[in-house]
Amino acid sequence: MSWRLGCNVLVWFAKVIGNDKYRKTKNASYFCKMIGEDIQTALEHLNKGDLVAIPTETVYGLAGNALNTEAIAKVYSTKNRPSFNPLIVHVANIEEAKKYVLDFPEDAEKLAKAFWPGPLTLLLKKNDLVPDVVTAGSDLVAIRVPNHPKTLELLSSLDFPLVAPSANPYQFISPTEANHVEEQLGNKIPYVLDGGACKLGIESTIIGFVDNEPIVFRLGSLTRDKIGKLINKTVRLNTSDGNAVAPGMQKLHYAPSKKFFLGNLLQLTTIFKSKKLGVLSFSKPFKGSNIVLNKILSPTENIAEAGANLFSYLHELEKADVEAIVAERLPSNGIGNAINDRLERAAGN
Repeated sequence: MSWRLGCNVLVWFAKVIGNDKYRKTKNASYFCKMIGEDIQTALEHLNKGDLVAIPTETVYGLAGNALNTEAIAKVYSTKNRPSFNPLIVHVANIEEAKKYVLDFPEDAEKLAKAFWPGPLTLLLKKNDLVPDVVTAGSDLVAIRVPNHPKTLELLSSLDFPLVAPSANPYQFISPTEANHVEEQLGNKIPYVLDGGACKLGIESTIIGFVDNEPIVFRLGSLTRDKIGKLINKTVRLNTSDGNAVAPGMQKLHYAPSKKFFLGNLLQLTTIFKSKKLGVLSFSKPFKGSNIVLNKILSPTENIAEAGANLFSYLHELEKADVEAIVAERLPSNGIGNAINDRLERAAGN
């Protein structure tokens, strides 16, 4: 019996008897990782400086102690993430967030009170408590309060905040279910805290302030219109790469391992008519003799539903017996802009 099979047997046995902890096989070089719902197990690992995958309303995060440089280094190495790409700090509430910044502007306060817990990340001046490695040397730290009961309980039980970039290898598809984490990170981490499927499925919106002007550095689940309406200001979209201050801004990001193309589906399926294709369409089915799998983001043209399904459907298409994946852009309204941003980065556009 292989060590992998032996590990799976132990996992099955642990589930049967209700034991939610992992065990290390006697001669194996890897951990028998578990997916479970035990917050105490997650706490034990985090307090030891280990990494744990945690659920949020957006995507699953790869969490480590945000004040521990060794744990932060593990996050970068586990994801194979370059050190110039900063991380988001996750805290339990506004009061905790204020511990790690020099200033909390009035507009930031309004947004935090309205949208935290939720898919809003604020980019603020950090203080010396935040290690430079978290911000990639920038004097700005990205910080948010995630909206998931298990992770909020976890954060409230810790004496430190958590960095938690998406729990996947760098530039790969973000995970929106616990099994996505297991498939992509394998036995690189000891525990995945299972909180079910992520409700939103698109990463948080990152907003900062330059001379009191609100600027969105990363499009996300929270729209610019909602932000602008609340603070009664026009919210500008940052047009630079943003690598120095904001996560998730690389030109190639969120990419499947299969070749991925974005554009007009009729043209793309014609160009690649000799290849087995996976198709990601917005609301209409797309048929063809060479189409192996067609995933429809929202048959009712519901943009929010499309966002919740995006990464999960990309995972399915990636695992299908296809040679390439083709997709179309969504209408540019609401979070459609954020979805298109992810599709464009997946295609390297």
